[in-house]
Amino acid sequence: MKIIVPMAGRGSRLRPHSLTVPKPLIPVAGKPIVHRLVADIVELLNEPIEEIAFILGDPAWFGEDVTNTLKELAFDLGAKASIYRQLNPLGTGHAIMCAEDSLSGPAVIAYADTLIRADFDLDTSADSVIWVKQVDKPEAFGVVKLNSKQEIVELVEKPKEFVSDLAVIGIYYFKEVGDLKQQLQHVLDNNIVNGGEYQINDGIKGMMANGKVFKTGQVDEWMDCGNKAVTVETNTRMLGFLESDGEEQMIATSVKTNNSKVIQPCFIGENVVLNNATIGPNVSIGDKCVIENSTIKNSLIQTNTTIKNAYLEDAMIGNYVFYDGNFKAVILGNYSVLE
Repeated sequence: MKIIVPMAGRGSRLRPHSLTVPKPLIPVAGKPIVHRLVADIVELLNEPIEEIAFILGDPAWFGEDVTNTLKELAFDLGAKASIYRQLNPLGTGHAIMCAEDSLSGPAVIAYADTLIRADFDLDTSADSVIWVKQVDKPEAFGVVKLNSKQEIVELVEKPKEFVSDLAVIGIYYFKEVGDLKQQLQHVLDNNIVNGGEYQINDGIKGMMANGKVFKTGQVDEWMDCGNKAVTVETNTRMLGFLESDGEEQMIATSVKTNNSKVIQPCFIGENVVLNNATIGPNVSIGDKCVIENSTIKNSLIQTNTTIKNAYLEDAMIGNYVFYDGNFKAVILGNYSVLE
């Protein structure tokens, strides 16, 4: 089994955080998004993973530090890491074809801007399984249309009339991913574009036209990381799941506290210092942060940041930030928000 992870986008909706860190590497509940996604898929598949192929963007943006992190992730999961590049943003189908040397055998393709919680048996007898989530407002999503055999017969983008309430979440299993490769090559060769881009859906439609059987795999939870608001919400939900699971250490033993209180669930990384602080619930704090005379709720703070004299709720703060609530001078870069 292989896992193919397209993650070449710049994450413009998550600026300014994605200006210095690619969105899939922004931590949620203490681990980068792509790390959690891939690890959860591996656990669900419950079989050896031969290779994890990461499709990155420009090396100036996704540099050696990023590739080293991803290679380490693959190694930890017992798989070989392959690194590919999509230098021009020409769509989801084009991104997959940038990894064409890895497109053979059984594979899962997963776009790295989402997190899941799932517990279902993958139907490996199907030619493909599209992972879906039941949603309240299907008109806002791409959904699947099913026949009487519960097979997928059509993909419908943001239907104006009800088709189904099963939204496509961006994770796909292919018994032979080479079949998708063949159809996407046809898409590229014939310049079949939607929205000005080459889309994975057109490759899937080609497979359906050739009689391939598509089934659904329904996840229990689908958490988006597309912008600040939903990323903070996803952090909150993930912390709750991790607390319930009881499998990860949520607060590092190196945390130093003085007259401070932590209200669970929270993640607090290594060498964090809390002085006269109330943290939580639903807060993630990365390594080497200092929090003084502050109350923080429902927030996500990355690494090496100092916060003083602050009341923060629903906040997302990056790396190497110094914030004093009793400020007299302010320095804010591009795309910053102070509300």
